[in-house]
Amino acid sequence: MARNNHDFDDLVRLEQLRHIESSQVTVLSYASIATMESLPATGFSYRVFLKRLRNRAQHLIHDNHLETVLQQPSKLFLRMSRIILVLALVLGGGAALNATGDTATLNIYWLLVVLLGFNFLAMLLWGIGITLGIQGLSAGVVAQLARWLPFQLGKREKDSVATLATRAWWETCLFGRVGKWRISLLTHQFWLIYLLAGMGTLILLMLAKQYDFVWGTTLLPERSLPELTQFLAAPMQWLHLAAPDSQQIAASRIGMGIQDAAVRNVWAEFLMGALIIYGVLPRLLLTLFAFLMLKLAEYRYKLDLYLPYYVTLRQSLFANEYVASVIDHDPGVVQQPPTPIAHKERSKHISEEKLVIGVELDHHIIWPRDMQCQENITDQQSLLQAMAIIKKSRYALFIGVAAHRLPDRGVQRIIKKMVTLASGPIWLVLLQNSAAIPITEARKQAWFRLAQISNIPAEHVLS
Repeated sequence: MARNNHDFDDLVRLEQLRHIESSQVTVLSYASIATMESLPATGFSYRVFLKRLRNRAQHLIHDNHLETVLQQPSKLFLRMSRIILVLALVLGGGAALNATGDTATLNIYWLLVVLLGFNFLAMLLWGIGITLGIQGLSAGVVAQLARWLPFQLGKREKDSVATLATRAWWETCLFGRVGKWRISLLTHQFWLIYLLAGMGTLILLMLAKQYDFVWGTTLLPERSLPELTQFLAAPMQWLHLAAPDSQQIAASRIGMGIQDAAVRNVWAEFLMGALIIYGVLPRLLLTLFAFLMLKLAEYRYKLDLYLPYYVTLRQSLFANEYVASVIDHDPGVVQQPPTPIAHKERSKHISEEKLVIGVELDHHIIWPRDMQCQENITDQQSLLQAMAIIKKSRYALFIGVAAHRLPDRGVQRIIKKMVTLASGPIWLVLLQNSAAIPITEARKQAWFRLAQISNIPAEHVLS
């Protein structure tokens, strides 16, 4: 199935229109789409359906001047995101200023705790949230604020067109897989700017003032911090960054006296290296990872074609999908030859080699011209025969059902069992008793719901 012949923004607009039409259909103008014809097609193509939905949406948006309304939620989220990132800039710089204080000495490990400790904790919570699917941990408080606040502001006018468009954008872009990675991206950007702001503030302070770097501990063993320093310094040697040796570490203990320029330079380089290796680089990689996963989630996003809104539109945008004929007609009744339905292209997704099974069909059912029913399940014996045929077959399975009936529990059990036994693609064909009698929407949606719980793709439901 072609999934990349559309833009994610187009799908978002379609979802916004779905919310608006579902609640505010009376305020919309349908003048330009009233004359749109339902183009004929054999089979069903997701790509073609999206193309027709986009064409319909463009007319609706133009006629009702909805372009600004539909774009407003994304602009509001972008504005909130920029405010969040400015807040990260302020917090990072403020944290560095607060950690340095007014003295001429810098406690090296207190600086690392302030700038790296909270960042590492947030990164750990994000990893747990992504792994276990806990959005509250993976999003972070600040990023969730960017998602929550604009939506609350947009709820001032209850069920207005603008509110419905905002709700649809929020549900599509900030929830599910797309929302998970969009919020994750904002979270990583927040901490990346926090770290860069802290680093930049420290560099400016060290350019303007002379600091001595010290360390000390009250509760930890005496050798704990020197060993931690050597452990943190190991990767820096690969990048040819300077790291303090054992004598320089010992000389930097609180109360050991004034440092010389060489020791200060080594500690300053160690501090910057630690911030880059253990803070900036991991966040930069996670930001890139979240960005790529966001684009992948948008690329894989599909409309839920089982929803009644899309089921109804599919009926209106597509003409009858098959040329139908009565296979077993009443004797003595003169049969008029069926009128062929013109179509531009045959669905490439429907196999020429197929296994066709009917479920509780009568003798007046109308089958597509290119399908020959091989077994009609009407009792226990025919059910066993059909199951045996399905087990041996490697072809695509086409299940024919009477669309004018509601799927009862017996039909549901039969179809689910057929689905579990089939080894190839599965299609559900909604058949009618008379071509002049359309399928009611309620019954058609009932069959789509059955397809959904039976794991039959919505684009594999043919009517």
